[in-house]
Amino acid sequence: MLRRAILLAVPAVVLSACGFELRRAPTLPFRSLALVGFAPTSPLAGVLRQQLAAIDLLLLDDPARADAVLEALADARERSVVASTAAGQVRELQLRVRLRFRLSTPAGRLLLPADELLLTRDMSYNETLALAKAQEEALLYRAMEDDIVAQVLRRLAAAPKI
Repeated sequence: MLRRAILLAVPAVVLSACGFELRRAPTLPFRSLALVGFAPTSPLAGVLRQQLAAIDLLLLDDPARADAVLEALADARERSVVASTAAGQVRELQLRVRLRFRLSTPAGRLLLPADELLLTRDMSYNETLALAKAQEEALLYRAMEDDIVAQVLRRLAAAPKI
């Protein structure tokens, strides 16, 4: 019994001594934010809105009333053929999600200069499995969008205070 207690206590002591801490939601240096430049049907904007709402940030439609304005300069999903057979059948695709953005105050003072985030994933393709590959593509796009949103949130947290 004593041995079991010691074995359970050792990992807790080791992890606490190394500075390990679970990742928390970032603390942003502003209370309200306006998202501009995103297409109305942008999946990336939808994920970003969900994450910002989860950390209790007030999202406003009017940039003039917000503390900060996140402007999307480019928001794109891209898909290109990387490899094909001699018969012209697609064998491998490359998927990309690109976000170019900047953060400023409503008065135009730049808080974060224009920055670009680009994620790519390679995906094999087979025409006989078209439905399954379409689902795989959707899952890969969603994972890349989640990753880009996490990176955007970390950069917003590092922005100077207003």
